[in-house]
Amino acid sequence: MDGPPTAPWELTHDAWPGEARLPSRPESAGVARRLVRSMLHHRWGLPPDVTDTAVLLTSELVGNAVQHAGAHVFGLRIRRRRDWIRCEVRDPSRALPCRLPVRDLDVSGRGLHLVNMLAGRWGVDLLPHGKSTWFEMRVPGRTCT
Repeated sequence: MDGPPTAPWELTHDAWPGEARLPSRPESAGVARRLVRSMLHHRWGLPPDVTDTAVLLTSELVGNAVQHAGAHVFGLRIRRRRDWIRCEVRDPSRALPCRLPVRDLDVSGRGLHLVNMLAGRWGVDLLPHGKSTWFEMRVPGRTCT
């Protein structure tokens, strides 16, 4: 499942080494949330609002992988550049996620809608053996150069 990283992220100055591999079970969403919170807030010192949003969006991507990918495990990666963070959920399915229309009374199907609304960017990279669904968020208070 280790395809080539997206070019700009090869040069991250602070990246989580490797990939956390988690079982494709609903309780893995909680593990993923704790890992993201630990990395973003405790290790990198990012503000709570950025951390909370990243935790929520990661949980949504993990939920999609668990519910739709049909795999035994999935991978979680977190990367950071000076002014951006990137969270990736990798799974062996090549089926692309789709953002469904959201209606007021819907109780599910809002995950990618949230990702689209709250992330700076998001997308899917097809890998030789699966895909990486990712989102990026700007880290406030930092400038691009």
